[in-house]
Amino acid sequence: MTEPALTLGIEEEYLLVDPVSRDLVPDPPPELVEALENRHEGAVAREFFRCQVEVGTPVCRSIAEARTELTRLRRSVVEEAERHGLALIAASTHPFGTWRPQKHTDRSRYDQLARDLGVPVRRLLICGTHVHAGIEDPNLRIDLMRQVRYFLPHLLSLTTSSPFWQGTDTKLKSYRLAVFSELPRTGMPEEFQSYGEYEAALAALVQAGVIEDGSKIWWDIRPSARFPTLEMRVTDVCTRVEDGLAVAALYQCLLRMLWRLRARNIAWRRYRSVLIEENRWRAMRYGFEEGLIDWGKGKLVPYAELLEEVLAMVAEDAAALGCEAEIAHTRTILAQGTSAHRQLAAYYQALAEGADEAGALRRVVDRLILETKEGLSGEQPQQPCVAAS
Repeated sequence: MTEPALTLGIEEEYLLVDPVSRDLVPDPPPELVEALENRHEGAVAREFFRCQVEVGTPVCRSIAEARTELTRLRRSVVEEAERHGLALIAASTHPFGTWRPQKHTDRSRYDQLARDLGVPVRRLLICGTHVHAGIEDPNLRIDLMRQVRYFLPHLLSLTTSSPFWQGTDTKLKSYRLAVFSELPRTGMPEEFQSYGEYEAALAALVQAGVIEDGSKIWWDIRPSARFPTLEMRVTDVCTRVEDGLAVAALYQCLLRMLWRLRARNIAWRRYRSVLIEENRWRAMRYGFEEGLIDWGKGKLVPYAELLEEVLAMVAEDAAALGCEAEIAHTRTILAQGTSAHRQLAAYYQALAEGADEAGALRRVVDRLILETKEGLSGEQPQQPCVAAS
């Protein structure tokens, strides 16, 4: 059985903020994004809201190439934002920004979304990370999608960066997914047994006239509508670029591990969606703090134990893919916390030191601005990425 390429493409979404007020910028200078689009043709795009910017790497043959491209793009957006008197944060929600003042980008696709979806899309002031893994065989793509669903809560737990919503501690580590769930065709996909089954479901939606193509299916994981890839979409955007690269590498390794098992006629045990959804909720609510349910054992297990089991399972794959250092960094995420943990710590420390709520939230933004820039300088040059097809 031919091994899939498992090339990588990483997309990250960011928020533009005013470094004085720390609030979102509803209408940033059009020259900012134009400069980025001209500088990185096809790699930087406008998102639904004008206060958002999305970057996407080319197709990368390794996590080392992805590191080079992602850090280059993030650094470029940071620098361009600063040249225009703004700052950038990589977080899935703004600590206190509100959706009502935001202006959506003037494009036909976004105009149609605003008409079709109403207030839910106007509230979609959230950012995420999408990781594409190259899998040429469509049926293999669907089979691995079905199996890797089990691990999506594990990946989400490592990335949470949206504990606040409009100035409130939501008590969720990833409130982003709660906001996103107001849209149709979101959440965990059902089990498809073949690419033909998936195509039939997609064709039914298109024939009914509710969508034009697969790009308007927004599941936690989906076959890309544009590329021969399996696109993982469940994760928050990581404030520290190193954390995001670690999760992308772990996703890549999980797919290779599942392919190895399949080559030996072994499949990951099937679990009902309701069970996977329970872990998804726990990851949204607690991140990794309260553990996840090991459905093989039928009990809650500390996340650190689950992570070590996963790392052992994919050790061979990490070695083959050259991402052992990135995989090991997942332990650092547990030791230092995700962005959500650090945001909450900064907020409650500021309150303890006498700041009012508004001041404490501004301090969170200051921390996000600094962490977004961590690890963006001093990279060693790597082999260039393959041009996206």
